[in-house]
Amino acid sequence: MEMDAELKNSILKTGTTILGIVCKDGVIMASDRQITAGNLVVVKNYAKTIPINDYLLISFTGMVSDAQRVPKFLAAELKLKELKSKSRPSVKQAASLLSNMSYQGIRQPSMIPQQAGFLLGGFNEDGSAELYTIEPAGSVVKVEDYDANFGSGMPYVLGLLERLYKKDITVEEAIKLAIEALKSSTQRDTGSGYGIDIFTITKEGIKKVVEQEIKSEFKDKAA
Repeated sequence: MEMDAELKNSILKTGTTILGIVCKDGVIMASDRQITAGNLVVVKNYAKTIPINDYLLISFTGMVSDAQRVPKFLAAELKLKELKSKSRPSVKQAASLLSNMSYQGIRQPSMIPQQAGFLLGGFNEDGSAELYTIEPAGSVVKVEDYDANFGSGMPYVLGLLERLYKKDITVEEAIKLAIEALKSSTQRDTGSGYGIDIFTITKEGIKKVVEQEIKSEFKDKAA
């Protein structure tokens, strides 16, 4: 699968780490807090994983304007769908809708096409939790183990998860693994840093379980 070279280059320059981990008893979603513009850090405390409603979470990488706009439209469309059908959309249906929005965002005539990738996680009415990755060109894939979409921290996260992830991992184990993955990324990726947020998605609902700030310290060199 190939993307347009210009779009691909812009994604690779995106500064962000997002990740999702599928567990036997739920889903973990996590992200760093740094927003960059080229080599400049413009925001140090920005939430990149946010609730869409009471049963869905979304994480984003890419243009901040797109990442702010899309969740609002998605939440509105899902509410309309629920009112029309008189039933709550499933996580899969929400991911499909988000995929269509992303697909249209880069194919409609525009001076600046949409440039954002997403992880979408949530729980269905039967209590099952699911995770989907929607890449910037619009394709959607159900995540069976873990994913980091196309953020700049992706290579560091995937390298660690490739070695440490195990099938049937529990939510509690995945929280610790997500912390280690984000620490690896924020230590080596110049586009990620300043804090981490981690959420759990289980049959009990969505819960924020980790909220940490990363601070730089200046110490006198020992004589």
